[in-house]
Amino acid sequence: MDFQIALFLAQDGITGGAIYALLALALVLVFSVTRVIFIPQGEFVAFGALTMATLQAGQTPATVWLLLGASAVAAVIELWRQGRRGSLATTGWRDAAKLLLYPAAVVALTLALPLADLPNIVRVALTLAIVVPLAPLMYRLAFQPIAEAPVLVLLIVAVAVHVALVGMGLVFFGAEGTRTEAFSDASIAIGPLDISGQQIWVVAASAALILALWRFFSATLYGKALRATAVNRNGARLMGFSPVFAGKLTFLLAGLIGTLSGVLIAPITTIYYDTGFLIGLKGFVAAIIGGLGSFPLAAAGALLVGLLESFASFWASAYKEVIVFTLIIPVLLWRSLTSHHVEEE
Repeated sequence: MDFQIALFLAQDGITGGAIYALLALALVLVFSVTRVIFIPQGEFVAFGALTMATLQAGQTPATVWLLLGASAVAAVIELWRQGRRGSLATTGWRDAAKLLLYPAAVVALTLALPLADLPNIVRVALTLAIVVPLAPLMYRLAFQPIAEAPVLVLLIVAVAVHVALVGMGLVFFGAEGTRTEAFSDASIAIGPLDISGQQIWVVAASAALILALWRFFSATLYGKALRATAVNRNGARLMGFSPVFAGKLTFLLAGLIGTLSGVLIAPITTIYYDTGFLIGLKGFVAAIIGGLGSFPLAAAGALLVGLLESFASFWASAYKEVIVFTLIIPVLLWRSLTSHHVEEE
């Protein structure tokens, strides 16, 4: 390997590491606040990319009907809950209507717009509007009723949700992979490197989102409340911050990160209905490096995973996945030897 090849591999590794950093941050955020190991994170990557591809083809994506159906189920559950409390006539129907108002508006907008003629930026916004709200709905339907369950139970439910979403992805989008149009056809030559416009978009958007998240958690009331919930859920509850709202907000941020990641990488790599799981798993490796609790370490771990994957694809392409996932073993051994057991509250 000469220096020029190493530069090319480092370029690809940084691009992949930027996406893995976003996913790792989302996984750390969700686990810190809700104790859920968010295995379905990768499905938002796949759903975001494939929804964007469907919109570019001028067709109505099936995810818009999933959004409407999930909202309808949540509305029925809300009516049942309010009926048991005896408040169906006062607040039950109003709360159910609120759950259905947004997805109905998104469905109407999607059906009314000329999808094939929309600018890319409008398609991105529509993709986010369709896919991102699925995350808080997922929390409402699958995790909120068992929010106080042990971590193992939450993990089992997360696996079940992942399997269900993979099956839905196959039904919605089929088994064929797809790529989307690049945001930019420009390229920049720096020495021997030829950096494409899409790679610049990926790194720049990832950096901007990481900075926005840092600003959100350090300077906003909701961000500080989420940090407090991650430190002590019971303390945050006693101070008046709802754990239910914290869970929904956390899942909303994770859905935004996953969907945006899918939109960014879809022009670079072919996305299949089950591609998200492998991408999310690499983000999980980076999150484990950060101990599922440190955002800077998770971001650094993501960059390491991206570079390791890129160089492994050159030296031993058939074993690159094995090499990347093997990285988790020494990290877990080190943490098991240096950490102390703490009883769960």
